[in-house]
Amino acid sequence: MKKYISFFLIIAMVFLTGCTAGSNTFANIPNDNGNIAGFWMGLWHGIIAPVTFIISLFSKHIHFYEIHNNGGWYNFGFLLGLSIVFGSGGKGASKKHKS
Repeated sequence: MKKYISFFLIIAMVFLTGCTAGSNTFANIPNDNGNIAGFWMGLWHGIIAPVTFIISLFSKHIHFYEIHNNGGWYNFGFLLGLSIVFGSGGKGASKKHKS
């Protein structure tokens, strides 16, 4: 039975690695206005991501992630902004349960 579980886990990992994101070819390349999004723009985009995602479903001109960014700092700001909006789960983890 363990052989089958290991086999299916390996197959699942192979399929999931095919879903990973590729590299951003526009990183560190300025947009049409000559700007490259950094940490603060990533933070803002992360905060407004839920709203812009819904708008992007109906508009071809609105995107919630800036591809002309500086890489890691933009990504960090974006994830931090998302965690501000959706919460990091710290409050629920620190709750004391009655026994």
